[in-house]
Amino acid sequence: MSSIAIITARGGSKRIPAKNIKDFLGKPIICYSIEAALSAGIFDEVMVSTDDEKIAEIAKKAGASVPFMRSEKTADDYATTDDVLMEVLETYEKAGKTFDYMACIYPTAPFVTADKLKAAMDILIKKNASGVMPVVSFSFPPQRGMSIKDDKLIYCYPENALKRSQDLETMYHDCGQFYCYNVEKFRVCRGDLPDGYVPIIVPETEVQDIDNSTDWKLAEMKYKMMLNID
Repeated sequence: MSSIAIITARGGSKRIPAKNIKDFLGKPIICYSIEAALSAGIFDEVMVSTDDEKIAEIAKKAGASVPFMRSEKTADDYATTDDVLMEVLETYEKAGKTFDYMACIYPTAPFVTADKLKAAMDILIKKNASGVMPVVSFSFPPQRGMSIKDDKLIYCYPENALKRSQDLETMYHDCGQFYCYNVEKFRVCRGDLPDGYVPIIVPETEVQDIDNSTDWKLAEMKYKMMLNID
């Protein structure tokens, strides 16, 4: 069995300039994803898919391979992550290399660890799953969410307005950190897995979307908490 870790790192971030290589507690944030994949010791290849020479340079210094640059088609604003993964798999195949399993890791995911990757890949293989995804529970029940109409708060689901939180089903959302796949099953459906993903539940303290400067600071605080850093 062979496996590959693909770190998707397009250049040209608009909300946070040079986001994928911005300093995060002393080193470019992409390095955390690379180091986690390398430390896991379960991947035959740890590569970065990018269209940016600076990102490629930093990735190589961190120990990842950048055997080819991303095409224009998969570097525009309309390309999906699945498009990028398919391109990587097909390009390797043309060079005579195929893989049974893969992990897609985002470059701004410092909470990804070697242990999480190993656990996810272990579940993927043992359960013969199509995919594995880390998820986190919503901190407040979405079933009791509200919207604003005519300057007033309106329950989106009025039937849940008076229900106790503990009586509502726990709901989860994607952590936005990594995904593990059976390559053959992924390629058949081009990423749209008909049988869904097996979940790995991650604590809220180890999850943070990073879309602006406030998010960045929160991520640094949570990361310090995770490692007990002052």
